[in-house]
Amino acid sequence: MTMDFDLGHHGDAEATPGLVDLAVNVRSAPLPDWLAKPIAASLADLARYPDPTRARVALAARHGRRPEEVLVTAGASQAFVLIARAFTPHRAVVIHPQFTEPEAALRAAGHQVERVILPEPFRLDPDLVPDDADLVMVGNPTNPTSVLHPASDLIRLARPGRILVVDEAFADTIPGEPQSLASRGDLPGLVVVRSLTKTWGLAGLRIGYLLASAELVTRLSAVQPLWPVSTPALAAAEACASPQAVAEEQRIARRLAADRAYLIDHLRQAGVRVVGEPASSFVLVHVPNGAWVRQELRALGYAVRRGDTFPGLGPDWLRIAVRDTSVTGAFAVALRLVLARRKVEEKHE
Repeated sequence: MTMDFDLGHHGDAEATPGLVDLAVNVRSAPLPDWLAKPIAASLADLARYPDPTRARVALAARHGRRPEEVLVTAGASQAFVLIARAFTPHRAVVIHPQFTEPEAALRAAGHQVERVILPEPFRLDPDLVPDDADLVMVGNPTNPTSVLHPASDLIRLARPGRILVVDEAFADTIPGEPQSLASRGDLPGLVVVRSLTKTWGLAGLRIGYLLASAELVTRLSAVQPLWPVSTPALAAAEACASPQAVAEEQRIARRLAADRAYLIDHLRQAGVRVVGEPASSFVLVHVPNGAWVRQELRALGYAVRRGDTFPGLGPDWLRIAVRDTSVTGAFAVALRLVLARRKVEEKHE
């Protein structure tokens, strides 16, 4: 399959300084003291090489796993690179629309990639995945669709002889994480990829981790660079795995659900089609003349994420990050203005 999508394009390319950022799915609230203080304290220990032991123990406890089933990574994106380097699949399948880095990493490592494109409303159908696929990658909840797939459907994809990679970078945006497979150490070939950059606003620190069997973690760590995660990032990982962090994470997820409902309501009032029932910190919408709408929104000071770089989508798809109600309310006014302007232009065409 040809590289017909810009897999390296991400929302940060659209979040031009000076614009209200609705293109990047990272929460921008100030760090709580319980997170900021250990990060700051770790700066006094930079003369020593990073040691991930404490972070692995804390993350393992958070998910009911053993430390040897945890690998700390420089962001979730590094996990995809390690997977692409550690395995040599004969039939690799990436389920789209989804985050493009898994496919990009596989292609960069020289693997052929087969795409399974989910039709609207982008719910996972395990029967669409070829039986002989020995590496399958899927997001849950999926970026950019905001669809939360049932765990039962994901479990149907797990089988001996197959590596099943579930990208759970946004799992902590769901209250209670009911469909997460992070604690499932019993499923053959399962690799769960997690991120700590979204909810806690740590994109610049590059901190994530993966959960898998001890055997798979050993294979993945063998292709990881030495000391890949900095001491401050490891301090953040340990702090974010604490019971206090998990409790606050749940409070944030519940608040996010209310803010998302507010955004969806305003989008639908404006006549914009929201696909399905979004579950995460962003919403995917279909807008006729979407590329024009996106540019007009930029002119009014708002950046939203283009959809035409995601396999399975096109220029009339836009991803909008969930923000607080004051930002959403002002954005809705701008969106209505743009849509009204478009109607006027259509009458004169």
